[in-house]
Amino acid sequence: MNVPDHLRYTEEHEWIESLDDGTVKVGITDYAQDQLGDVVFVELPSGGEFEAGAMVAEVESTKSVAEVYAPLTGEVVAVNQKLADAPETINEDPYGEGWFVIMRPSNPSDLEGFLDSAAYRALIE
Repeated sequence: MNVPDHLRYTEEHEWIESLDDGTVKVGITDYAQDQLGDVVFVELPSGGEFEAGAMVAEVESTKSVAEVYAPLTGEVVAVNQKLADAPETINEDPYGEGWFVIMRPSNPSDLEGFLDSAAYRALIE
């Protein structure tokens, strides 16, 4: 499984990338998309405030339906609209074009509490 070293991870299989402007990009991991199978539909928020652990998106695949959770409390400032027309992007490029939302964290220090790549690899092995 692909687990990029520059990202942080949750135990629920979301990844978090810190961006230069203080926001974070959120998606699901290669492991998660592999477990789901072929993604056929994604429901994304239109924006708004989310508490850490709240459902921020829903993914439907040929195997199941999965919820994607906000990894931290903050405001959704951008949504990957490409996924509405091309949900398979999540399978093809989970760490690139397959991102879900960009959030502005209410408390940037919350980023310290996530798994690094080594800890996430240990979780999925």
